[in-house]
Amino acid sequence: MTDFAFLHGGGQGGWVWDETIAAIAAQSGGAARCLALDAPGCGTKRGQDTSEIAFADISRELIADVEAEGMSDVVLVGHSQAGMTLPQMAEFAPGLFCKLVFVTCSMPLPGKSTLDQMGNSQHGEKEDEVGWPVDPDNTSMEDRFRAMFCNDMGEEQADAFLAKLGKDMWPACCYSYNDWRCDHLADMDVSFVLCLQDQALTPQFQVKFAHRLHADRIVRIEAGHQVMCTRPQGLAEILLAESAS
Repeated sequence: MTDFAFLHGGGQGGWVWDETIAAIAAQSGGAARCLALDAPGCGTKRGQDTSEIAFADISRELIADVEAEGMSDVVLVGHSQAGMTLPQMAEFAPGLFCKLVFVTCSMPLPGKSTLDQMGNSQHGEKEDEVGWPVDPDNTSMEDRFRAMFCNDMGEEQADAFLAKLGKDMWPACCYSYNDWRCDHLADMDVSFVLCLQDQALTPQFQVKFAHRLHADRIVRIEAGHQVMCTRPQGLAEILLAESAS
């Protein structure tokens, strides 16, 4: 049996993995055990007071959640903002995780916060900023999110997703933290799933982040940022293949 633990991105909770976990169950014939984690303040932990939580506390809490399930040799999968927490989880509990899979994840350079990395420009305007797919100065946040997260969704799916987005909030420390350490990942089995239609993290930046995260392998899929929602069967196939490699 393969153990998978999934960590969501910003503004989301463990619920975002439901379709992919269902696809893994079907494709594996029940031979995979899956745990959808919730960062403090997100999903089943929504509404918690996270104002005093330090960045390292998040990693320790998530490790404890995995250990509480009795899992071992875990394939740890992260999406988007989770890419900045997975390395520290692996650093704190190296014997718990046998593989890391980053799904269109971000990893700023040391000294830069995730907000610094995002910036306030449009895609391609500044070499060191991910930027936005639309002009942030003249576009509502809802329209920005629709362009970023829903470009490969139909209107009904996009409306349903946006109705959920933003009700979950990672601790504030995540947006000021900048002491990123990834060198230890060079000794781990690391893969990166690159989403070719992503309008939140462009493919060019995903390649940069994959290298910073010491990914041994980059697997490409035709999907937008929310690949676990729009291509759950395809993502499940990739994750099962990666767990067996």
